[in-house]
Amino acid sequence: MDLIDWRDKMNIQLEPEAWKGRGISPVNLVIVAIILLSILFAVLRSEKTLADSIPSVFMWMTWFFALFFIGEYALRIWAIGASIKYNGRFGRLRYLFSISSLTDVLAMAGVFLELLTSIPGVHGVLLRLVRALRILILTENSKFGVAIRLLNSAIKQRSTELLLSFGLAMIGILVTATVLHLVEGSAQPEAFGSIPRAMWWAIVTLTTVGYGDVYPVTAVGQICGGAVAILSIGIVAMPTGIMAAAFSDAFQNFRKDKDAAIEG
Repeated sequence: MDLIDWRDKMNIQLEPEAWKGRGISPVNLVIVAIILLSILFAVLRSEKTLADSIPSVFMWMTWFFALFFIGEYALRIWAIGASIKYNGRFGRLRYLFSISSLTDVLAMAGVFLELLTSIPGVHGVLLRLVRALRILILTENSKFGVAIRLLNSAIKQRSTELLLSFGLAMIGILVTATVLHLVEGSAQPEAFGSIPRAMWWAIVTLTTVGYGDVYPVTAVGQICGGAVAILSIGIVAMPTGIMAAAFSDAFQNFRKDKDAAIEG
């Protein structure tokens, strides 16, 4: 078997579009597992007491992830020449500027930033977390990928309704923040002394989070706050209901198309 055959086989394993089997290829399955493991180690390393207790383990694992993903990236660049999408003289150059390639570069930059500085800074961890986007790309042909496409279709179909509910929420935040500024501003200038300050309370209340760090103390303010709390139920329920109905419609259409393809 020559290099071209090996390149074709590797491209089938690495490129989700080239894999014709069910789910994702065995090689990409391993890559997804390593990506999840690297993210787990990046999260755990942010805990200083844990990182200081076993620094050699984190250092060796960081080197392992760095070398593994460098090797994977090199293999992808080599094998991508067999892809119809990236063949030709400038095929690899186009791939280098693709979302998949740039995601890999950013993630590897985070790893090497930690290796060079020996400090698991937030910037390095964030760059490594970018690699999670690769999971969405690699699982494109799996059931998980189908669910993502259905979700994307549902959002597109109900984009107008979602924008309307978002607009109503923004108006609600502005109106409630203005009202509470007027009735509570003199009593609590630090929390309600201006409309932008009052927006924090409005956002927390309308989203039903309710931290309790800021709340009205006057009688009029409490009456207004109670009314806003009741209205917030509709603000949250509206986009939730829209998305639930849209996803249900998208799933039913997918099942109909799948049944029609089987019968055909």
